[in-house]
Formats: sequence, C-alpha cells, structure tokens
Amino acid sequence: MDALFDSTDSVRNSNPLKFAREFIYSSPVKLECGGSLSEVRVTYETYGELNERKDNAVLICHAISGDSHVAAHDETDCAGWWEIMVGSGKPIDTDKYFVICPNFLGGCRGTTGPDSINPDTGVRYCLDFPEITIGDIVEVECLLIDSLGITRLLSVIGGSLGGVVTLEWATRFPDRVLSVIPLATAAHMTSQALAFDIVARNAIQCDPNYLGGRYYEKGVVPASGLAIARMLGHITYLSRESMMKKFDSTKNQARKFDTAFETKFSVGSYLAYQGGKFVERFDANSYVVLTTAIDNFDLGSTPLELCRSLKRSMCRWLILSFTTDWLFPSFLSRELVNALLATDKRVSYCDIPSECGHDGFLLPDEFEIYGEMIRSFLSNVSYELLKGGAVQIDRPDRLDYEQILDLIPRGAKVLDLGCGKGGLLARLRKRGGCRVQGVEIREKYVLCCIDRGLDVVQADLNDGLRAFSDHQFDFVVLSKTLQTVRDVEFVVDEMLRVGVRGIVSFPNLGFREHRYRLMNEGRAPKLEFEAAGEWYNTSDVRFLTLADFEDFCNKKGINVHHCIAIDTKQQKQIDQNPNENADVVILVISK
Repeated sequence: MDALFDSTDSVRNSNPLKFAREFIYSSPVKLECGGSLSEVRVTYETYGELNERKDNAVLICHAISGDSHVAAHDETDCAGWWEIMVGSGKPIDTDKYFVICPNFLGGCRGTTGPDSINPDTGVRYCLDFPEITIGDIVEVECLLIDSLGITRLLSVIGGSLGGVVTLEWATRFPDRVLSVIPLATAAHMTSQALAFDIVARNAIQCDPNYLGGRYYEKGVVPASGLAIARMLGHITYLSRESMMKKFDSTKNQARKFDTAFETKFSVGSYLAYQGGKFVERFDANSYVVLTTAIDNFDLGSTPLELCRSLKRSMCRWLILSFTTDWLFPSFLSRELVNALLATDKRVSYCDIPSECGHDGFLLPDEFEIYGEMIRSFLSNVSYELLKGGAVQIDRPDRLDYEQILDLIPRGAKVLDLGCGKGGLLARLRKRGGCRVQGVEIREKYVLCCIDRGLDVVQADLNDGLRAFSDHQFDFVVLSKTLQTVRDVEFVVDEMLRVGVRGIVSFPNLGFREHRYRLMNEGRAPKLEFEAAGEWYNTSDVRFLTLADFEDFCNKKGINVHHCIAIDTKQQKQIDQNPNENADVVILVISK
C-alpha cells in the first residue's frame, strides 16, 4: 500500500470473521430510551483460556468503527485492530488472560443493529431500530459475560467510544469489575466533538441514497455521505503535528484513483481514500446510532456531578490520555482523575507525550510507554487478587525513608508529592495498614510506580492540589522535592490544606561539605541523591538550608513538630548543630 494511505484503518476489512462466536439472548431486552428488542444477537471473539476460578477475564471495548476482531488468532488469520496490544507475550497477554471482545449493540459486524433482521417483522430494522444508550451497550455485554459464567471481570479496557463503555461498566456494575483502563476518552463530549458528529450525521442523512434509512430495500448505499462522515472522523483522529509530518512535504503530490472526491492535494487523496474504504465495511445507520449514543453520554458535566457518578465505582483505575488528542483532550481525562481522587478511589494516570493525536492509543509510536503501563497495571491487579497486594521495594534501605516511616502510624492515609519511583510508598504498602497515593510529573517514574503496583497520577505540583479536599490525608509528604518547586509558599500551603500534617525532607545546603566546596573550591555544591545532576541539568531550582526553612516556617505561622537531621554518608542521626552536620533534614509541620 502507498505509505500516504497508511492509517489505523489499514488492517480493517469486511472479510468474514473466521473465529467469531455468537451469543443469542432470546428474551426481550428493554432499552433506556423506552424501546425494546425482542431478541439480541452478539458477535464476539475470545482469546486465551478462562481459568478454573474464572477470574482472569479481560473485556476489550472497541472504538466506534471497530469490531470484535481485536487481534489475529493464528498465522492464518488476518490482523486485528489492536494487534500490538493483544496476544501471547503482549501487554494484554493471552497466555495469562481470557480476552473477550464483542461487537457493540447497534454495530454492523454481527451484533444486532439497524442492518439486522427484525425477528418480529422478518425485514431489516433500518431506522425502526430503537435509539440506544451506552448503558444499553453495557447491559447487553453483561448478558454475554453472564452466559460465559463469569461473575467478575479482571479488567475492562477500551479507547475512545470503547473508553466511554469502560466508564459505564465501572459505574453501572461496580461489583463486577476489578479494574478499568479507559484510554483517550471522557465523561462527556465537548461541543466541538459534538459538532463533528452532527455534521457527519447530516452528511449521511442528506445523501440522496439514504432514503430515510431504508436504503437496504433499494439495494443502494449512501456512500458519499458515509465517506464524508469518515473523512471528518479522520481529521479528528489525527493531530496538527501528525498531519504536518505526513502531508506537508508532499502537499502537491496528489494520488489519483477512482473517486468523486477532490484529490488535488495529498491530504485530500488520503481523506478520499479513507472515506471510500470505510464505505466498503461499515453501515451508515450504525454510524448514526453509535455516534448518537456517545453524544448523549454524560457522567457529569460539573465536578460535583462527576464525583457523584464515579463514587459508585469500586475498582482500580488506570487512565491514559495523549497530549495532542484534540477530540478527547487531556483535560477531560484529568476531570475524571480529579473526581476519582476527590472520592478516594485508587487511580493512576498519565498523559502520554505523543504527536499522533487521538489515534495514539492504536499506534506503535509511544507503545513503549503506554503498552508497558497497561501490562504492569494488569499484572499487578491480577497479582493483588491472588497475593493480597505485595509490592516491590528497592534496595538498599534508605535512612531518610526509615525515619519517615517511623513518623507515619499504621492506618494513616498518605499522599506523596513528587513520589519519584515510589520508594517511600512501596515501603508504606509493604509495611501494611496505610492507604497511599502518589503524585509525579515524569512519565518514566509514573511507569515505575505502576510497575510496583502503586497508585500514582501524573501532575505538576506547581499547579496545586485542587483535586484533593481539605484534610483528605493524614500526612502529605514532600520528600526531596522542595528544592524543585517553583512557588514554595503555594505548594506548602496546598500540602497543609490537603494533609492534617506535612512531612518535608530536603538536602541541607548548610552541610559542612557543601560549605567547604563553595568556600575553598569555588564550586557549586554537589548533591548526592537520586534526582541529583550537574548544576546545568539538575531539576533543582533553589538551594536552601535547615535554618532557611525554619525561618520560613516562623514567618508563615507554620508549626514544626519534629526535626530530624541525618548524615546519610555515615547513616546516622545528627543531634549537635544539625544545620552544619546534616546533609538531609526531615520536618513534620502543620498549620
């Protein structure tokens, strides 16, 4: 295939689904908008084996134009739409998990939809197919899961529309889901996203061959309208950066092929090709039905409404967004994360740096990051189910961590700001009895924490902690992070608002070796700890001493309850003249 035409649609086709299975529910299904279906058929595919305990099932939910064929079953099978993610040894490992991927209700790849035969009339539903909701899609999936004898899913995973379905699973059936992984999705559509769907539906319904949705009877297809709808979709799936990389250098090198659409520019050739290919495998009425369902979905348009909806969930969460996604921008994922944090749910989150736009979750470009996050998260959810949640801790033991552990009683709720690789949180979890949550800005460290089975959200402390309520935690820890903070007053105020008490540790620049290096060698102090670097590449933005911080607390009315001074080289606590003899200090503070 011409590289210009390459896209996430390239592996999709209308070939028969060789390994598809069918579930038939022959009793009436009542729908949320008032309609009903006298019978429902669900086409689905499975991978791997369901274990004896039936607790290794993973449900995958496809995007709007996807289907049950998530991956190839063997070397004779064609590739699936998420081939990089699902299979033996892959992040969703079919050697470990029993993977189920059904085609959605309202779809056109075997599951009951507008192009299905209505058993009550003997003809296709067409627009007599009733309006459905995301809740209806999940209810039908639940019937399928019941038929397989599965009481509780290890995880529900999906992106875009599939991500919306994962949200519905978590809130509609909270006791049946251990974890969810929504990617590139949101609790509600933005007006901009709605606008694209509205134009797409208008393009379909105004096509002369649409015939009020009864085009099947006349043997025609509203090809132009459906193709235009897909062209609009492809624009929203890409990003400005990916379009510039793909088309700018070949702007005037159009590809000529049999199409009624404009192909003067290379991007026009691409869109015309994608629109034409889509018509070959998708049904226009299904596109109308499914876009309407997602457009009507709304878990809450305000923080309070969203908190009320998500409070019902009982699962662990891994939420992933992509920095250049403008169909479901990252701030929509952060709305979900903030509501989950505010309601004390176990959540991890990362905004994946990507130039790929909305389609980032389907592409290999950042797969090393998001694929490994999914692998680690699933592995730890499974391990936690079996072993009770043990986590890895790093060695050797650190004296400053041991001192902080002694300051935090069992049963405390702890928030670690700038948690790094999760060393302190891992020790707290290992000791047991504490509810812990991390905040970290660097995605590589977010991955480290997820790999350890810890809950961590990616966020910049300098933006504040507005997701958390007053005194939500017993202790908020700022361990060896204070020197990297731009606005110390703001961050300390925030940590003391969110925590009953704060624990602050930092390298003490009053330490005698640092003084000597500066006075006798004329060189900047060289800090020897995990995040240290040279003066030109360190993340530190300020240098302070114990005396400086004590003076700060005195001026701001901050109570200092304990001060522990440490010489980390000699691995001992310092009692005499700590501002000169300690290289690390730990203080417990409150307001």
